Amino acid sequence: MNKRTQYTAEYKVTVVLREEETVAEIAATEGLNPVMISRWKAEFLERVSHGI
Repeated sequence: MNKRTQYTAEYKVTVVLREEETVAEIAATEGLNPVMISRWKAEFLERVSHGI
């Protein structure tokens, strides 16, 4: 049985804030699913807009 990988908040922010590459390029270099990166980005923007 595989355990899910848990990523730190710091890692998620560094991935989300990379603007020089597309989501697909970031996913390929980091070995992540593009949908996960998009979800992290949406969560980040939601929290920033609410000042959390």
